[in-house]
Amino acid sequence: MNNISKLGIFTILLVSSLTIMVGTAIAPSLSGIIKNTDFSFSPSWLITLPSLGVVVFAPFIGGILKKIGKFNLLTMGLIPYAVLGVIGAFIKNDYLLIVDRFLLGGATVMVQVSVTAFIAELFTGETRLKMISWQVMSIELGGVVFLALGGILGEINWQFPFYIYLLGLVCFLLVTKFLPKSKEVTETEVDEKVTKTQNKLEVNVILIATLLAMMLFFIGFVTIPLYLPKFFNFDQSETGYLMAFISFLAIITASQMPKMVRALGDGKTVALGFIFFMLGYLTLSGALSTPVLIIAALLIGIGFGFTIPLLSNMIIDASDKSNQGKNLSLLSMAIFGGQFLSTFIEFISDDYKSIYGITAALAFMIAVVLYNLFQKIAKNRL
Repeated sequence: MNNISKLGIFTILLVSSLTIMVGTAIAPSLSGIIKNTDFSFSPSWLITLPSLGVVVFAPFIGGILKKIGKFNLLTMGLIPYAVLGVIGAFIKNDYLLIVDRFLLGGATVMVQVSVTAFIAELFTGETRLKMISWQVMSIELGGVVFLALGGILGEINWQFPFYIYLLGLVCFLLVTKFLPKSKEVTETEVDEKVTKTQNKLEVNVILIATLLAMMLFFIGFVTIPLYLPKFFNFDQSETGYLMAFISFLAIITASQMPKMVRALGDGKTVALGFIFFMLGYLTLSGALSTPVLIIAALLIGIGFGFTIPLLSNMIIDASDKSNQGKNLSLLSMAIFGGQFLSTFIEFISDDYKSIYGITAALAFMIAVVLYNLFQKIAKNRL
């Protein structure tokens, strides 16, 4: 680990929390936002449009990272993140609001790729795996805080949750103060002895697994805000609390993920995460009471904790300095592409219980396929 202060580590973790906030900050108050803006498109678009922006802009970010460096890319992303986020509260035109949320995704991918590149440079080995798990813990802790805060603020005024995006300006100040403005390592400066031969199969499997894990996780985030008020009479704050509980459980699971990897290996741990997704949505499909909803939240949170943080570390392991920027951009595309794909689950059925049952079956099939693929990859390493 390179020399970095505790405040520098705190800055990395706080900035990381912005990536989940981009969609979830306004999720609990979604019904109130739709009511007051007369938004004529699918309500879930307001949550997932930034994800589409990430997917579209991500292919360009790897090259920009290589040219201007992590520090400059991060500072260039934080200010538009804050501005584009907060002005969503004042845009009345549907199409302008769509453009705003889409461009917000472009700022988000700049933040995500650069902050992950900082972790890749400043930490190695077991320390980096722990840092990645801390990063996901901070992201999900942000989810707990921002979801709960978004629900509370939404009860006061539908516009107030948008002000949470101003945290990007606070992060900008912390980044300029506490993160190193280190020189970028170019491809010609990489020591050939430590350069890894990229395993294309491994990288592709990791990226596909990331896409599918995020899609499964976000199916809950785009359906629960509408499902709970309709069938359980939850208000906006209660919906925010349950969604925050899922994020809290992901924090606990992510903290234990390195131990699980030591016991089972990375591939088996990822497959196990999809099994927990299956159990979570299967439980949700049959939920008739609040205690059963809590059990479903527990299982879905565990599924996230065993997949996304580990897959993020695995993509770094499968990369070298020459392709790290490209692979991190592809990782961002996978993460936010999965979020955007979750929107289309609504086209499968109007019945939420059927949606959750289909999601559970899909999670099981993915777990089986990934288990076999990661076993194949492990044999190729020998």
